[in-house]
Amino acid sequence: MTTLPRGSTVRRDAGLYGYERALRRAGMAHVAGVDEAGRGACAGPLVAAAVVLAPTKAGQVPGLADSKLLTERSRERCYAQVVRRALAWAVVVVPPDECDRLGMHVANIEALRRALARLDVRPAYVLTDGFPVDGLEVPGLAMWKGDRVAACISAASVVAKVTRDRMMAAEHERWPAYDFATHKGYCTASHEAALEQHGPCPIHRCCFVNVRRAAGIEAGPQTELEGSLT
Repeated sequence: MTTLPRGSTVRRDAGLYGYERALRRAGMAHVAGVDEAGRGACAGPLVAAAVVLAPTKAGQVPGLADSKLLTERSRERCYAQVVRRALAWAVVVVPPDECDRLGMHVANIEALRRALARLDVRPAYVLTDGFPVDGLEVPGLAMWKGDRVAACISAASVVAKVTRDRMMAAEHERWPAYDFATHKGYCTASHEAALEQHGPCPIHRCCFVNVRRAAGIEAGPQTELEGSLT
């Protein structure tokens, strides 16, 4: 999960679709990108997405980029284009209680595996953002900041982010005191203040130390560190 197939090279100026073009030249017809949203949040689900973009120009998504670099309106526009243009795409939602049971790293890897398994098209190669996903039965490459350099990972990041943001907006209607519509469950100063004032609600993740502290529960050995302020 660390190298491209022999004979594959990607120029520095190859652009966002360079990795997929290089892999197709090496005989990998279908390349899947996979990414997640919500790993660092202390509330709400973890969402993973997998995308196989069409190998033709029709599969290129106007304005596509890492979801974190796009405005909300741009993400929504890219999301609509990805689901329309993709050869295949899939989403997996891991609820907070399963994140607590598995721990965030295991939950993350499992979600990525499930998303890939749900694709209607079997990929010949998989590009992942950050770290490898074992047990896929196909070769792949783990890429540092992959959502900024590989189109299929960028597409997966957009699908995962938009899906999760919509879910958190719905959770805001159920739990308005926490303002989930604004921070989406991440550990912002306003979210921390709401946690201290109201305590955790059912969608908070008890594997995070700030949630356990607000609930008056002692931190256990598998407790996650508090997420970064975003």
